[in-house]
Amino acid sequence: MPVSTAPAPAALDWAALAAELDEYGSAPTGPLLTPARCREISGLYDQVHHFRSTIDMARYRFGSGQYRYFARPLPEPVLRLREAFYPLLLPIARDWAARLRRPSPWPDSFEEWLDRCHRAGQTKPTPILLRYGPGDWNALHRDLYGDLVFPLQVVIGLDEPGVDHVGGEFLLVEQRPRAQSRGTAHVLRQGHGLIFTTRDRPVRSVRGFSAAPMRHGVSTVRSGVRHTLGLVFHDAA
Repeated sequence: MPVSTAPAPAALDWAALAAELDEYGSAPTGPLLTPARCREISGLYDQVHHFRSTIDMARYRFGSGQYRYFARPLPEPVLRLREAFYPLLLPIARDWAARLRRPSPWPDSFEEWLDRCHRAGQTKPTPILLRYGPGDWNALHRDLYGDLVFPLQVVIGLDEPGVDHVGGEFLLVEQRPRAQSRGTAHVLRQGHGLIFTTRDRPVRSVRGFSAAPMRHGVSTVRSGVRHTLGLVFHDAA
């Protein structure tokens, strides 16, 4: 079953996306989900049986607001998006690993990759549905969850900025080698995605390539409610 009538991940310009990821560590995808599908997914938030846990960010000093980790079985749109993106992101992940002279433990099959995560004790699903209200924000962080990490992930906006909420820009901060950090802000339009690095990205250095650590977060929502879907491609311990 198709995820929506919006373009599927395979229809995206992957050469352009890979080039932008190389340059910035993030790349907007354009539309991935229709407004109706966005409303369907954000509407799951109050159906608690879909989720394995709820995180109150203020309690853990992660910021302010709330997010929920999906339980298995994942809702079909979430499951299909995760399965569709993995093989398309895989060549970029392997290329980055080669440049950084790191192992490349990711098999061709997403099912096999998750099986490796599970055998390593990382058995909890990691797709996330996030909800932010007025005054909520998310501190800069990285979604690692265990020793096995896929180096790229995807976030999709489910509400319309300027209509459903004001503020809540997606933030990325890159720690550049021997330089000041660089910040980037993205406005996530409804149904549009952003691919970004989970942990770090390769940048040119005098010795070839070095790893530039990156963290992500969300700026303060000034009014309204903001929902996003987060797709992480490794499971959690």
